[in-house]
Amino acid sequence: MIYLRSFGSDNHASVHPQILASLQEVNHFQVPSYGTDHWSQAAEKLFQKEFGSQTQSFLVFNGTAANVLALRALVTNYQSVFCSDVSHLLLDECGAPEAIAGVKLIPIPTINGKITVNELEKRWVRRGDQHYSQTQGISLTQPTELGTVYSIDELKEIIQWCKKRHLRIHLDGARLSNAVVHLQCTFREMTTDLGVDIISFGGTKNGLMMGEAIIICNPSLARDFQYIRKQSLHLPSKSRYLATQFLAYFKDDLWKTIATHSLSMTQLLNNKINHLSEIQIQYPVQSNALFPKIPSTWFKPLREKFFFYLWDEHEFICRWMTSWDTTPEDVENFSNTLAQLSIHHPQSPSQ
Repeated sequence: MIYLRSFGSDNHASVHPQILASLQEVNHFQVPSYGTDHWSQAAEKLFQKEFGSQTQSFLVFNGTAANVLALRALVTNYQSVFCSDVSHLLLDECGAPEAIAGVKLIPIPTINGKITVNELEKRWVRRGDQHYSQTQGISLTQPTELGTVYSIDELKEIIQWCKKRHLRIHLDGARLSNAVVHLQCTFREMTTDLGVDIISFGGTKNGLMMGEAIIICNPSLARDFQYIRKQSLHLPSKSRYLATQFLAYFKDDLWKTIATHSLSMTQLLNNKINHLSEIQIQYPVQSNALFPKIPSTWFKPLREKFFFYLWDEHEFICRWMTSWDTTPEDVENFSNTLAQLSIHHPQSPSQ
């Protein structure tokens, strides 16, 4: 079967060859299970190197587990968590935070996908009221669901506001490497040094076959987390197959190569279509996603050649994403198709 080239999601990408090779390398041994093997222990040290010596890491199978289990560690089930009104946590986890963690989510209106202190202040209410779920945490997404990136100063302002109110901070970092490359900082500078308590660190969207890591920066939250992971069905027995992928991901800064390429392909696409007046990019382009508003008549002929998602079916806002295996040729073919649509179907994006 031949599949269309996809600009739908970095989840659609193949496994990076170096990461795939690492799976084969660990497939020749019988070794202890449940994280007691050499590769799992090496991954633990690797995450401590990147995020701080006091951190502990726990491997899980997917992003939903990483987010939901992080919330289980963050708050109790009579408490609530602030999150963005466009966050994956709120809109795309099928109610798992509520069903599995028993946590109430309080959506915060955002600007370009970003939470602001001003909006947090409006919802910091009814403290001590036994009739009202007490907010005890916040979940920030970096980069946001709209492909924008919080600056270090923006994160610092929000986190300081939270710390003064004794709120714990979760960072959904499914694409955290992209934000680190965009801001040209380190993982630690973006997380541990700012006071982040727990991180969902993405692998699947970044060239891995499967697997995410929950990185706990606050040692008090790690004390019983092994039991939370086991009870929530996400303790991998053959954990070396998850761990070795992260070892390959960080070896020789492969993570940086992957993120840099993904971001550069998005910028290339943005540059190639910015002369087309029918296309209106909705948000700043800071990660590996574009959110263009296109004429409604373009959707069908474009989808016949390339796969992508219609983000807002009312406004015909799409999401175009690149990944580690997006090629300049892919971008060239996609942008040429858009140029042809502009010639043969010229109209405003609202039509």
